[in-house]
Amino acid sequence: MSVESVRQKVLITGGEGGLGRMLTGVLEAAGMEVSAPGRTELDVTVLESVKEAISQVGEVDLLIANAGLTIDGALLKMQEADWDEVMAVNLRGAFLCAREASRGMVKRRSGHILFISSFSALQPPAGQANYTAAKAALLGMMKSMALELGPRNVRVNAILPGFMETKMTADLSPEVRANVLKRHTLGRFNTPETVADFVTCIHHQMAHTSGQVFNLDSRISP
Repeated sequence: MSVESVRQKVLITGGEGGLGRMLTGVLEAAGMEVSAPGRTELDVTVLESVKEAISQVGEVDLLIANAGLTIDGALLKMQEADWDEVMAVNLRGAFLCAREASRGMVKRRSGHILFISSFSALQPPAGQANYTAAKAALLGMMKSMALELGPRNVRVNAILPGFMETKMTADLSPEVRANVLKRHTLGRFNTPETVADFVTCIHHQMAHTSGQVFNLDSRISP
């Protein structure tokens, strides 16, 4: 795989999670300069925090909006605070990061914004009204941004990484895991390493691709 001689700069939000750490290692191995702050360093829901993180990186060539949060619950028991927090992290935070990072990309007429969405956006499960709403909205936002920024040579895409053994899924019961696994045509889950490899591929090898949604596991949406 060829990598530009000038080291590109990457900002990964939600860098402390399993996927964030794997993305960091794989992209660094590909010759990129990676900043992957966790929530204590970068709160994506706070504009000042977002601006500070981007200013520290400098010229962001690739933004990976990976920060995510789930607070699942039955609709009739879901609190407004749970709705607001999940929407703030998964949707508003992605918007703030994309808006601020795209300023420099538009000026340089070069850049790539990659949103980490979820298969739940296509086939929502019960008990995740807040999370699925945020992740589905993320896909619509991505397509609108791709149309707007494309003429300035800025790409915008989204990935559905699939169910993985990460911190976000660690508290799920064995029954839930078994039910999710049944929907995978290959009978196995995706891995953070595979997702990271795909991110490297789409960024370096798919320069003419924008406005697209990539589902990376073997579930089939209706």
